[in-house]
Amino acid sequence: MSGGQKASQHQASQQGALQRDVREPSAEPEIVFETRGEAGLITLTRPKALNALTLPMVEAMHRQLRAWAGDARVSRVVVRGSGGRAFCAGGDIRQIHALGKAGRHADVMAFWRGEYWLDATVKSYPKPYIALIEGIVMGGGVGISLHGDVRVAAGNYSFAMPETGIGFFPDVGATYALPRLPGCTGRYLALTGARIGAGDALAVGLATHAARADDFETIIERLAGGGAIARAFDGLDAPVTETGPLVAERVQIDACFSADTVTEVLARLDAAARDGSAFAGATAATIRTRSPTSLTIALAQMRRGAGLSFAEAMLAEYRLCERVMRGHDFYEGVRAVIIDKDNRPAWQPATLDAVDAGAIEAAFGPLDGPEPLFDGSQDPHEAAPAAEARP
Repeated sequence: MSGGQKASQHQASQQGALQRDVREPSAEPEIVFETRGEAGLITLTRPKALNALTLPMVEAMHRQLRAWAGDARVSRVVVRGSGGRAFCAGGDIRQIHALGKAGRHADVMAFWRGEYWLDATVKSYPKPYIALIEGIVMGGGVGISLHGDVRVAAGNYSFAMPETGIGFFPDVGATYALPRLPGCTGRYLALTGARIGAGDALAVGLATHAARADDFETIIERLAGGGAIARAFDGLDAPVTETGPLVAERVQIDACFSADTVTEVLARLDAAARDGSAFAGATAATIRTRSPTSLTIALAQMRRGAGLSFAEAMLAEYRLCERVMRGHDFYEGVRAVIIDKDNRPAWQPATLDAVDAGAIEAAFGPLDGPEPLFDGSQDPHEAAPAAEARP
């Protein structure tokens, strides 16, 4: 950046409104950055795509976070989505699917590596990081919100990690975060991909605050004024946050999802269903629609994750991603659920009994060559690991 550009940015910041955006050619911006007083404000602006993340958005957000980390005028960062329907529904899965089907594996892994580096930056961020979550928060949206300090749920908050339904696995730090939720609630969310609302999210700690979406601008302005973060919520009426299955079915969840294998989880759910539990019956039916390979990976993540640091958990996910992106089920799941929408994926293998336990164990092992770090220290533009050069 030239000295003139720096001077112009400084002048704009002094006026309280530094704005930058990332946009595709001849398109609306995908992400916009502003400074308002002491707050750095990030707005995801792909409402028609439910604010799904693209690699340029990920890289731009990473750069801006690192810039604000060293800017004494910015004391906190706020991130939000536009449009009202979604905070962020995840990564741009259609694009990743297309790249993978075209054999562009290095480009596929560049997205995941960049996204995971961004999640690590959020987790290790040196200033308060506040996510204002209106609507859907899934996948990559969880990664850029859950690992921050404050997570504010609007009334239409809807959380899910639905990856087992598309032949993937719960990532973006889920290996670290979900096993640390109360009881076996994290295992339930990982295997089923079930959606939960604000009440359940508050009950288990996925959300830290509740606020009306109409008050988000007020909260931003208060945060821009500096002072204690908690004061931004003073006097605001929170929405009604009714609880759902994570609270109502907690005993059943803990009893069934504490099993050591997915097969045993299903056996316990089936037994509870025979005893009259409609919840157990519906949950078992849902799990049986998911990829057997993904289910086995997800439970292995949950069993391992409580003993891993965040950086170790993210590296485990990156290793898994490298292997899964070379497999079958992700591409078939995205085809069935997102592209063709026939909801009839042909999983390979098709049953839990046919999943190779040794292959699942090996998928957590080190990659060939150097591996990326996910401790907040690396930049998306640093050299890719040597493993990425493989055909």
